[in-house]
Amino acid sequence: MVSIAALGDASTQLLHGLGPDDCARVQTALDFAAEAYGDRVTAWGQGAFEFSLGVAGTLAVLRADAETRMAGLLFELCMADPLQAEKLEDRFSREVSDMVRGVHQLIRLRDLTAAQAPVGRGKNAQQQAMAQVETLRKMLLAMASDMRVVLVRLASCVVSLRYFAEQKRFDEMTHNYGREVLDLYAPLANRLGIFQLKWELEDLSFRMIDPDTYKRIAKMLEEKRMLRESFVQSAITRLEDELAAAGIKAEVSGRPKHIYSIWKKMRGKELDFSGLYDVRAFRVIVADVRTCYTVLGLVHNIWTPIPKEFDDYISRPKPNGYQSLHTVVNADDGRPLEVQIRTPEMHNLAENGVAAHWRYKEEGGSNFKSQEYDEKIAWLRQLLAWKSEVADAVTGAGDEELQREWVEKLKSTTLDDRIFVLTPQARVLELPVGATPIDFAYHLHSEVGHRCRGARIDGVMVPLNTALKNGQTCEIITAKGPAGSAGPSRDWLSPGYTVSSRTRTKIRAWFHAQELEETLANGRALVERSLQREGKTAVNLEALAHKLGFAKVDDLFISVAKEKFSLRHVEAALHESAEPAPQAEDAAVVNKSRASSVEQGAKSGVLVVGTEGLMTMLAKCCKPAPPDPIVGFVTRGKGVSIHRASCKNFAEMASKAPERVLDTEWGSTGKETVYPIDIFILASDRQGLLRDISEVLTREKINVIGVNTQSSKGTARMVFTAEISSTGQLQKALAAIGEVGGVQEARRQ
Repeated sequence: MVSIAALGDASTQLLHGLGPDDCARVQTALDFAAEAYGDRVTAWGQGAFEFSLGVAGTLAVLRADAETRMAGLLFELCMADPLQAEKLEDRFSREVSDMVRGVHQLIRLRDLTAAQAPVGRGKNAQQQAMAQVETLRKMLLAMASDMRVVLVRLASCVVSLRYFAEQKRFDEMTHNYGREVLDLYAPLANRLGIFQLKWELEDLSFRMIDPDTYKRIAKMLEEKRMLRESFVQSAITRLEDELAAAGIKAEVSGRPKHIYSIWKKMRGKELDFSGLYDVRAFRVIVADVRTCYTVLGLVHNIWTPIPKEFDDYISRPKPNGYQSLHTVVNADDGRPLEVQIRTPEMHNLAENGVAAHWRYKEEGGSNFKSQEYDEKIAWLRQLLAWKSEVADAVTGAGDEELQREWVEKLKSTTLDDRIFVLTPQARVLELPVGATPIDFAYHLHSEVGHRCRGARIDGVMVPLNTALKNGQTCEIITAKGPAGSAGPSRDWLSPGYTVSSRTRTKIRAWFHAQELEETLANGRALVERSLQREGKTAVNLEALAHKLGFAKVDDLFISVAKEKFSLRHVEAALHESAEPAPQAEDAAVVNKSRASSVEQGAKSGVLVVGTEGLMTMLAKCCKPAPPDPIVGFVTRGKGVSIHRASCKNFAEMASKAPERVLDTEWGSTGKETVYPIDIFILASDRQGLLRDISEVLTREKINVIGVNTQSSKGTARMVFTAEISSTGQLQKALAAIGEVGGVQEARRQ
């Protein structure tokens, strides 16, 4: 059996404050640890038993219960062999083994996030990094189902840092360890109100990260910590005497600034050491606001105030609600001394409420404003403070019933409304409890969510409705192919597939967009068929929509598709125009300058057999161009309509009125004469498709005067209205378009 006394004065505190039964159980764990560790050392070279004894001793200073101290003694056993936790459950209790597993999981977090890649550069990258660190802090708490696990982890960090400092070890490993503690664990100690660990974690971490600056500030202090604490205590005693003489009841406490805090303020406010007024400070808590100002007068009477350093945050609270009187005075030795004066309500608000101390002291804390999270942290801090008060009030072996009550409250206080899951790149995402891989995918990016087809959790394929757990690594498997070819399933809106309202909103938005696209396509098709029947396919659709009272042509298509607007109104609007114009229903032949072409048959390049000077126009249903075989059809009041001989519309009209058919042929045309035709293209949709096709037409010197495109389920349908001088030029262009990547069909329409 290992005697506590035999382990030296540093370990005598191990059993402090425990009852006889608890002392016996801790002693049993101590004997087991001494034998099990033997000559083992930790990953950084410290004796494993020495390390574990230090952790348990630190927990005893925090007045932790017996099980927590036992977990501190034993968790290092599981670092090399996680299966040891099962043996601990058999030998001690499930409670101890669960805490040991929890500590092991928190330490595993360091390995999971160690290789995290930077997310960018500049100010935005710094903000993202700060937000990621804050999420990691939350993840630490959420991963611990028993909050005592966090206390064990904090104690282990302190003991490790003490060892590095004692060994004067400053290398890459200790630098990285110090950075992890400073970013994650020191802020948690602060938020939990464990200030006796907070300042030591910060100072020792800072010493590992920047030993030269640490030494320089330590030298500037010109006195050891003990001497500074002694000075502050003497100042407190003097003030307490003055308060007692004035009949004022007050709680006065103080602690000199530690090295990291001094450095942080020097950097943040760009001050020299001589400009710091709160290296030594104490706080006075009194019953009411009136007494606050009375105490302020006493302080200024005892010591000489520095006027420019007085702040009245009671009458003028900070934006976050913080209230207190701050003053700086010259103490008896001529050095500055800061005094804060407030009521218990102000103190509680500053330490535990909306204006908690860490909200304005820690960088990046304002990125997360979850009131529920803040309330849970405040409750934890109150529990820890209450535990200390109970321990101070209990004499002898301690009140075991109060001990058990505190433990049960601490065990049940967890941040169980959120989970924290990692990407394969070790980025941490915060999700609601019960979140699935679908929620995870949409949290990464909407497009990742839409294309999600499967997921791996910790390397294992799982169904998409699997609930994620804290600390798991989730990898999303996405559909391949062009954009728009994949989308969510309607099943994902069923119970069990998602828990996030944000996810469901994005899924519904996708389906709404698809339905809108289909409605537009249907409306467009209906309008275009109507235009073809009327022989008005070259009409300006935007102008037509405005004429019909619609702000844009898409509104017209939607109204037609939903049968809210009759096509008869469209046909009526087409017949209202009396004067033909380029790109409108009566445009016959246009040249490259967009001027109206000559309408006379001889000059238009169309000769009507047996007639002379007869007005002609090219039909919009088939858009003939040389050397297409053509025929003429006499219209009422608009001259001769020229069709391709194969035109179905012409065949139908000729069968009803054969006497109006005229023989026609192409005559001589000018070099600048061009003819409008439609080119239909079917292709797999992709980025840059429209650009590539347009480049081909430009290369072939074909002018485009109109484009209609639509994309559905990864397929693009395009109609280009272009001006050509002959069908030979068109055939050459169609062959070149067919070579464009993704094009499945290119033809004259």
